[in-house]
Amino acid sequence: MSDDPEEGSADELTHTDASGEVRMVDVGEKPDTSRRAVARGEIRLTPSTIAAVEADEVGKGDVLATARVGAVQAVKHTWETIPMCHQIPITNVDTEFVVGDDRIELTVDVETTGKTGCEMEALEGVTTGLNVVWDMVKAAEKDADGGYPDTGISGVEVVAKEKRALGE
Repeated sequence: MSDDPEEGSADELTHTDASGEVRMVDVGEKPDTSRRAVARGEIRLTPSTIAAVEADEVGKGDVLATARVGAVQAVKHTWETIPMCHQIPITNVDTEFVVGDDRIELTVDVETTGKTGCEMEALEGVTTGLNVVWDMVKAAEKDADGGYPDTGISGVEVVAKEKRALGE
């Protein structure tokens, strides 16, 4: 078993105390380590919307540049939106968009040096970045009834996680 209280088994509810009250995990005694997490997800869009994104013809502006800023902001503010997340020092954020015929995939790579991991930060970056894409293109994706039958965010997952002692 890991010495990381946030990596315990499902039977060990680390965010609750003996009486069942929710609490933040105390990581104060843990050594600082170099950590990295990578998450990905995708948004399905109509081919015409994809073409407009690629041609920078979306009325609200540069979709991917705006989504990149949104993803980075979300990473830096994860502790404010996930109740038991620690505020951690983000040392690097990389974003990569892959534009396909009917979807845009976003991968967010987050690095930190600290006492706890950065998976939630990577996931927040992906979900917010994809939400920004949706917001930027929603006028083009909306059908006659105001719905979004061809639009959807899916496949959000952590695809890599690393933890190294400092100096390794």
